[in-house]
Amino acid sequence: MTEPGIYYPPALTALQLDAFLAKGWYRMGQGIFTTNYIVHDDQFLRVYWLRYQLEKIDWTKSLQKILKANAPFTTTIEPLVIDDAIEELFVRYRSGINFEPAASVRHWLYEFMETNVYDSRVIKVMHESKLIAAGIFDKGQESIAGILNFYDPDYKRCSPGKFLMLQKILYAQSNQLKWYYPGYIVQHYPKFNYKLFAGLAAAQLYLPEQNQWQPYDPVLLEKPSF
Repeated sequence: MTEPGIYYPPALTALQLDAFLAKGWYRMGQGIFTTNYIVHDDQFLRVYWLRYQLEKIDWTKSLQKILKANAPFTTTIEPLVIDDAIEELFVRYRSGINFEPAASVRHWLYEFMETNVYDSRVIKVMHESKLIAAGIFDKGQESIAGILNFYDPDYKRCSPGKFLMLQKILYAQSNQLKWYYPGYIVQHYPKFNYKLFAGLAAAQLYLPEQNQWQPYDPVLLEKPSF
């Protein structure tokens, strides 16, 4: 069974990132960590790491509707540079949510480090000259890890968070990658279940006890944590 922990790699190749992700590890700042539980309301809740098998994504009408809602905007993907526009958008995003994220994008991604050991890209969504949404992901050799999505609350009606996830999937598919890792979901705590919207048939959950991934099974989320 995977032991909880965090590791700060001095460097990280694309293949190494793939290997960590495939064992249920995920980026936190400049470190990479894993856990099997989180604590919520003084309860230990079981975590299941999630990934999508990209060749099995079914572009249903509901997914196409999200793409269509954002079609009037301009979307680009480029190497990550954290500039004033990115940070200002994050400030607007923080004003519209009911939880406390990191103080800034730089702090979220770099913590106390100066350099980025990950191959990070940023998706920018523009309404004319205004940055309205941004999504950050790390690229491996055959996978991507979705790290952060944030957006202007005035555009929430367009489902920008889900749109950014779909853009990550499209990017990975267009680059012939196999896996998209969006983080974890949690037993008895549906706050993270939005990550499943891209399609249960393509979703897999990591079972550290068996050291393997299995097709998504809702029964796992209903079992007692202990």
